[in-house]
Amino acid sequence: MGKSLILFLSLFLAPVLGYAQTEIDCSLKVVQDSLLEVYSKKAWKFGYNHPNWEASWDSLIAICPNIAEAYQEKAIPFLKSGDYAKAFELEDKAVEIDPRRWIAYRGFLHCIFTKNYEKALTDFQLAEQLVPYASIMDHTYSFFCGLAYLETGDLEEAEKMFLKDIEQQKSRGKDNDIHFNSLLYLGIVQFEMKEFIEAEKSLRESLKYYSQLPEANYFLAQVLKATGNPDANLYFEKAKEYFNQGYSMNEDNEAYVNYPRQISLIEIGRK
Repeated sequence: MGKSLILFLSLFLAPVLGYAQTEIDCSLKVVQDSLLEVYSKKAWKFGYNHPNWEASWDSLIAICPNIAEAYQEKAIPFLKSGDYAKAFELEDKAVEIDPRRWIAYRGFLHCIFTKNYEKALTDFQLAEQLVPYASIMDHTYSFFCGLAYLETGDLEEAEKMFLKDIEQQKSRGKDNDIHFNSLLYLGIVQFEMKEFIEAEKSLRESLKYYSQLPEANYFLAQVLKATGNPDANLYFEKAKEYFNQGYSMNEDNEAYVNYPRQISLIEIGRK
């Protein structure tokens, strides 16, 4: 990255800033945003599977090392390939620079990718203090806390978190649909707590929003089996049918990593 590019960027940014400059002031948000636009377009010409993806973000970091998004974007191929050590080195840098924006995302990665639930809870609890009632990856912070508590065996706290998650969704307006996976996980927690009536209600409500969800059909079948309801086999068959048809939890990253309690044909076959 030579002086010619710095001069080019100075000329590029001059009309935005209202004056010509010989050096780029990386402390200015307008400068950061303009640089991000330039380098994001450059990186996406190649895609994150190409070596020039990392090189593009390295070029931006060389100019302005205080742009959090550059580290977060650079981490993407490492996350997708499972090189979590390298990915979190970059994610940690993004959080260090801009915790309000990136700590919840790091909590999501701890929860879903590395299954480090203690770190996930720590990040989401701090995220809630920094930006209350916010969401990440289509879910509230409470949703991911619920997953963390479920996976660490604290079912009572998990139930509280999923109920809080659902209440937060309801507060957005009467026409707002509840996410089917919120109801799915609430039902799973209630099933594991042997609250079978509540579990059946939650799972049936999940199926109202997404009737082909294999996990909701499977865990409803488990609830019905536990209570001696002969309809259990019907829902086991539905879970198998929809799974084979390619239906899934519809979470953005499930192509790269399994979500808690995500089922396979092995689980369905065991009944």
